[in-house]
Amino acid sequence: MSLARRRRAQRTGRWAETACVAVLRLKGYRVLARRWRAPVGEIDIIARRGRLIVFVEVKARASRRAALEAVSTRQRARIARAAAWFLQSRPELAGLACRFDVFVVAKRRLPAHIQGAWEQEA
Repeated sequence: MSLARRRRAQRTGRWAETACVAVLRLKGYRVLARRWRAPVGEIDIIARRGRLIVFVEVKARASRRAALEAVSTRQRARIARAAAWFLQSRPELAGLACRFDVFVVAKRRLPAHIQGAWEQEA
């Protein structure tokens, strides 16, 4: 991938994450972290609403279908490991329910929020 194409993809990804944060806030979530990194992986958005903590993966692609297909089983496992790491680093959140969501962002479409996109122990 060329440097220009990579930069364009990064810009698109940051824009998509910003749009998804706005949607989450409108839905009553409080964003705890963006682009949170651990040695075992990265989580695009971590948000909380009440007694629920949500680990969100954002995928921006040409179509919603392509965005959904871009979340692989391997990536889900990496996100779950990072979520466990996050929860270990924040013991005050230990009693909260956890959910894994995906936002799919396609050109000229509003972000689609898929709640409970997969089940996994965090």
